[in-house]
Amino acid sequence: MSWWGKLVGGAFGFMLGGPLGALIGAAIGHNFDTGMKMQTDWAPGDQERVQTAFFTATFSVMGHIAKADGRVSSDEIANAKQVMSSMELDADMQKVAIKLFQQGKASDFPLDNILEQFRRECHRRQNLIRLFIEIQLQAAFADGKMHPKERKLLLHICRQLGISPDEFDVLAGAAGAERNYGGAAGRNRMSLEDAYAVLEISRDSNDREIKKAYRRMMSRHHPDKLVARGLPEEMMKLATEKTQEIQTAYELIKKSR
Repeated sequence: MSWWGKLVGGAFGFMLGGPLGALIGAAIGHNFDTGMKMQTDWAPGDQERVQTAFFTATFSVMGHIAKADGRVSSDEIANAKQVMSSMELDADMQKVAIKLFQQGKASDFPLDNILEQFRRECHRRQNLIRLFIEIQLQAAFADGKMHPKERKLLLHICRQLGISPDEFDVLAGAAGAERNYGGAAGRNRMSLEDAYAVLEISRDSNDREIKKAYRRMMSRHHPDKLVARGLPEEMMKLATEKTQEIQTAYELIKKSR
């Protein structure tokens, strides 16, 4: 049984507790006590626990970012639904994701508490945290540009999760490039400039540096590795699309040299 089936079916016998537990409990319609502890036959690092935390934080924080500039645009709502579609969520999971998104828009959304628990539940696994930020950047660019208030909020989120401002700029550059050419959907042909941004390198990089960056990015976004670290299986398609973009960028840069 998947993490989702165990959660809604009660086979887990626990809720995360804390603010993440309160969010997912409300979203699936259960009145879980936020102080509940896990059954003793489940260890805190269990795969399903990390998957539940990632799913809950992803959609609630996405809603919070969408509201950062004062209103949630139709593009931002469409982007959230596109992420859900990419994950191929069933009807019940989509309803829960939408409820989490809506909770994130609330004025009393406990962002810092959510981020602190999320980082702890993920055991500071940097590749998972980077993917989380990449998804949030995709949401910020949903209406074509990142609003200054969204950028300020995302920088705060990164600080809370141990991502430096310099690394944020690199990730934001890659997300902006993805927006330019339409990502895996391929609405536009990837430009050479976008290709360098996707690999998170500059035009001055030599062939050895380019190959090293390509291998690093492919390893970072390898779907099986991410799932092993706690990425919900439903999100594997997002990671697969990212590796396809990395491959396209690498081939484009090689051809230009």
